[in-house]
Amino acid sequence: MGTVFSFDIRDAPTRAVRHALDRAVAWLHQVDEVFSTYRPGSQISRLSRGEITLADCDRDVAEVLWLCENAERLTDGWFSRAPGGRLDPTGLVKGWAIERASVILERAGARNTCVNGGGDVQLRGECAPGVPWRVGIACPARPGQLCALVTGRDLAVATSGTAERGAHILDPHTGRPADSGLLSITLVGRHLTDIDVCATAAFAMGPRARAWVESLPGVEAFAVTSDSHTWWTRGFPGVAGSSSSSVTWPV
Repeated sequence: MGTVFSFDIRDAPTRAVRHALDRAVAWLHQVDEVFSTYRPGSQISRLSRGEITLADCDRDVAEVLWLCENAERLTDGWFSRAPGGRLDPTGLVKGWAIERASVILERAGARNTCVNGGGDVQLRGECAPGVPWRVGIACPARPGQLCALVTGRDLAVATSGTAERGAHILDPHTGRPADSGLLSITLVGRHLTDIDVCATAAFAMGPRARAWVESLPGVEAFAVTSDSHTWWTRGFPGVAGSSSSSVTWPV
């Protein structure tokens, strides 16, 4: 998927947990083989070229495309499985794959985990007894610095922006790179499948994003604009006059 994945497991390394970690890693490799738009032989590439039909694909492909349809309705078309006119559901796939990997670990008894894919994370439990997880939000205008800190339990954090990969997020209404006035936007919620999709859509929306995110139950946002100002939704408290802010996500 063109990025680095990591697993932080705070539970005892039992045999079941070790085997689950192996399965989670294998799952991510499988997702890459099936859904990568960079692999000409992947199922999603062949489906896009019309060489195979949906019936010829793994069941996961049908699930992902169904989730994409739901996401398109939820975002009023600001998320698209074909943003440039070509089938490309990868805006949903990474968050979905990370959340599924997290579930694999949980079912094996790992209750306190962080699965991180390119900075998008699914967190479960705590990082230590009585200590919530802490996730720093990188400042896109000042590499190596943080502009916000999220702390909590059982949450998902996803960021969309241009700092790492340039102008790769397309406006699905024009097919061109989104001119949103944002450098980055970070969403916080419960399930990374949804949060990752919404972060992509919110970035493409630009000025509309704040009101839209505030209409979503259980979702908050922190954004850095192209002129290096910041804004955050009502449930994402900030520190006035500071370049940093923090939010404690309710348990």
